[in-house]
Amino acid sequence: MQIRLDWLETFVLVARLKSMKAAAEVLSLSAGAISQRIRALEERAGYRLFQRQGGGIALTHEAELLLSDLAPAFETINRAWARIDGAEALARQRLTVSTMPSFANFVLVPRLGSFSQHFPQVEVNVETDLRVVDLHTEPVDIAIRHGLGDYPGLVATPLISPSLIVVGSLDLIAKHGPLKRAADCLALPLLHDHTRQDWRLWFEAHGVATPDRLKGPAFSDGTLIVRAAVAGQGLGLVREFYAAEELESGRLIRALDVSWPSRFGYYLVATAEALQRPVVRAFRNWLVEEMATLEREAEKAA
Repeated sequence: MQIRLDWLETFVLVARLKSMKAAAEVLSLSAGAISQRIRALEERAGYRLFQRQGGGIALTHEAELLLSDLAPAFETINRAWARIDGAEALARQRLTVSTMPSFANFVLVPRLGSFSQHFPQVEVNVETDLRVVDLHTEPVDIAIRHGLGDYPGLVATPLISPSLIVVGSLDLIAKHGPLKRAADCLALPLLHDHTRQDWRLWFEAHGVATPDRLKGPAFSDGTLIVRAAVAGQGLGLVREFYAAEELESGRLIRALDVSWPSRFGYYLVATAEALQRPVVRAFRNWLVEEMATLEREAEKAA
């Protein structure tokens, strides 16, 4: 019996990225080719793997079971192939990654040890910067950006799209009383990101009309919003993993029992030329796996 590893690899990528388009970019195939592989696998299996949900796709129950069987196997295969594909080319390689401070602090840096274990010969330099680096002209191999994934002239790989939650200090909530609905947040001081858009989009998602200008200080980084919230300066709208330590310790509480899956996500961005290098592909594949694991852990915790 012939085992179609290409079909299975395509399924795993689509399942993790929740997007056939994104899987096509990772595999350097057309969207039509991805659809054909999925359709062929569904015909072989005798059941549907994906169903449309909103603007994207969702896994069927059968697909969830299949992914749980295949994911560990492909993680092992990817690690082994990365060594074969670039064992010599990876030697004495240096990789420069640019990202925002909050992502580096809460997500990337705590997990870098795993990459170093698999690729001890690679030197990784992490640069934190809020400005958008020019990957075509600056000595940066990879950028991790937060946005909609539309980066002309670059290849964007989806990483994770965490939900936004409302957090505040115990003293602040005790002073103003419990929050029961999204509109109640307008009565408290709000802590904004540097674009001043996250709160407005969050209110819009909950059908709450907002004034032309939402008052409150703005911060250039999620870390600072968390610190300001701990200090009782206002409500923070943050990614849950940014405030995980403060929530566990009780320095912050989840002030409202609603969440909103952000319309924005984190993307690994690189030029097509950079992705020809084994070290860049190895890092991309590793980080996609890490973010898939983080997402699964978050789903279990919920």
